[in-house]
Amino acid sequence: MRILVVGSGGREHALCWKIAASPLCDKLYCAPGNAGIAADAECVPINAEDIPALVAFAQTEKIDFVVVGPEGPLVKGLADALEAAGIATFGPSAKAAELEGSKGFMKDLAAKYHVPTAAYQRFRDAAAAKAFAATLPVPVVVKADGLAAGKGVVIAQTHTEANAAIDAMMLDRHFGEAGAELVVEEFMTGEELSFFALCDGTHAVPLASAQDHKQVGDGDTGPNTGGMGAYSPAPISTPEIERRIMAEIILPTVAGMAAEGRPFKGVLFAGIMVTKDGPKLIEFNCRFGDPECEVLMLRLKSDVLPALMAARDGGLKNFDLRWFDAAAVTVVMAANGYPGKPETGTVIRNLDAAAKLADVAVFHAGTKLNDAGEIIAAGGRVLAVSATGVDVKLAQQRAYQAVDAIDWPGGFCRRDIAHRAIARP
Repeated sequence: MRILVVGSGGREHALCWKIAASPLCDKLYCAPGNAGIAADAECVPINAEDIPALVAFAQTEKIDFVVVGPEGPLVKGLADALEAAGIATFGPSAKAAELEGSKGFMKDLAAKYHVPTAAYQRFRDAAAAKAFAATLPVPVVVKADGLAAGKGVVIAQTHTEANAAIDAMMLDRHFGEAGAELVVEEFMTGEELSFFALCDGTHAVPLASAQDHKQVGDGDTGPNTGGMGAYSPAPISTPEIERRIMAEIILPTVAGMAAEGRPFKGVLFAGIMVTKDGPKLIEFNCRFGDPECEVLMLRLKSDVLPALMAARDGGLKNFDLRWFDAAAVTVVMAANGYPGKPETGTVIRNLDAAAKLADVAVFHAGTKLNDAGEIIAAGGRVLAVSATGVDVKLAQQRAYQAVDAIDWPGGFCRRDIAHRAIARP
């Protein structure tokens, strides 16, 4: 098969790495890709959101199957355009991707189909949003309705902070049009879990559990980011918790979306809060998480391509996935200044030495080549340094050994990825 992966981050590198290993894959392209992906796929300089150019390329190159990585193109209708051109695509339609494209839509759907989630209201008026926030105990959660690259959420510790967040999003438009509407909701207490399920519009197959680290600093301090690291399996995800997530959250959502005329085909990524009352939905995403995708692809024993194709074709009813027993840890190396204004253009050396260490894979998230042929930073999150081991502690040690082998003064990372799992008795 001739395959095209759309995207340029660590998630797409992990997908390309796994797809390239499939005996079904004859030729692999990635648009636009990055300096690391070029080792596994032929990179083509087409922006991930340039829908007409992507469709034209897929037609010209007789692509058999497209795998869409990021949420932006899905929300804009890339899967619809490719399917309309007769090209099989993994990823939800624009109507189904609204689960991520609009937090308000997602919350309304959860309420309608009795999916447990935080109490909330939607607002287009700042004064009304502040009035509702004042009725909630602190902390208060304020979310931009639209896509904001993982940064459109503020957990306000006081009502004054909540009011400032509402003004910043709705009046100052810190997140552009994403903040034209807001969701204000109660704060849920518990431990966060990333839960993924492949969906074919009717059926769903759970993937291995994972947990990520959103905050930039050690000890889960500082501002939220797109994710500073991840590990799998997540000890909090017991068989009973997973059973409840499937029964109370994933399957009612799949059935609800089908009933709404928006059948969800692709990967459904549920951010879960495991509370004292059981699992509750924080939010849905319509694509693989990043950096969770990296640890999942390392642990997946099965060929990923038939699974992605079965999701697209409606063939998941009796589908089964096999996983390695080993644990996996991904440490994100980010450019200095992230998540504010990252310093780009800095040279990264010794990547080959790091990748040659035992049970290590270095996925590129934001890299490119400079004129001298050197790999340089080209984004905020730049590398996803990943490793496997018999347990999370060994996987963590190997990942940090690889981080320390990389020569990049222009970057930093957290030093405590997987601390929750390792601290458990």
